Amino acid sequence: MFLIPAIDIKDGKCVRVAQGDLSTAKVYYEDPVDAARHFADLGFDWIHVVDLDAAVSGKVPDVDLLVSIKRVGDVHVEFGGGVRDESIIRNLLGAGLDRVVVGTLAARAPDLVSGWIEEFPKRVVVGLDARDGKVAVKGWTEDTMIGALDLARYFDKPSTAAIIYTDIARDGMQTGVNIEATRELAQAVSVPVIASGGIDNLEQVKELAAAPEPNLIGVISGRAVYEGTLDLAEAAKIAKAG
Repeated sequence: MFLIPAIDIKDGKCVRVAQGDLSTAKVYYEDPVDAARHFADLGFDWIHVVDLDAAVSGKVPDVDLLVSIKRVGDVHVEFGGGVRDESIIRNLLGAGLDRVVVGTLAARAPDLVSGWIEEFPKRVVVGLDARDGKVAVKGWTEDTMIGALDLARYFDKPSTAAIIYTDIARDGMQTGVNIEATRELAQAVSVPVIASGGIDNLEQVKELAAAPEPNLIGVISGRAVYEGTLDLAEAAKIAKAG
């Protein structure tokens, strides 16, 4: 299992927010590239990057900034936020990013996203962000009546790179990943599943790593990384042993 540090970008800075509320943004790095360099120096294989402004507004992501993050070292980068048309996917993958995460359109236009998954096999990640089991979109500012499990099953196909499951109520709160819901989703599909939202300490990493679902392959951590409540080196070691 992989431990994946997260970089959330707002107004060009590396921040963390609570439950997707942009008004709670706390700046940790003035330059997100510095955060990426720190994670690369620690030997992480993947970095999860989200443009919060693009996620809400749909604006075009800052490709130059993302390329700078990718170039900090031997690290894979997956990016989400405002990925809402094929040209953006082509630009991001063409610029050297490894994977793109599609959230809003996965719920709003699943057939379109399914076509992208087939066109860019193993390069498109489906982001399922749930509030009380229902998918939320547009940077979590709009709720839907779409069940997270139902949408996960729709994208359960060989070309899907992974599904990232986030419990919005836990995100940025350091109250623990919703392991039960994440395992339930992993049991419902065969594609790789990555947990997200609320990781706080080593015990939670151990519990995820010990989960019997073989397709539960990773966990994303944000605020705990920056607040220092999670020993990154030890957490990464536990994850890899899982």
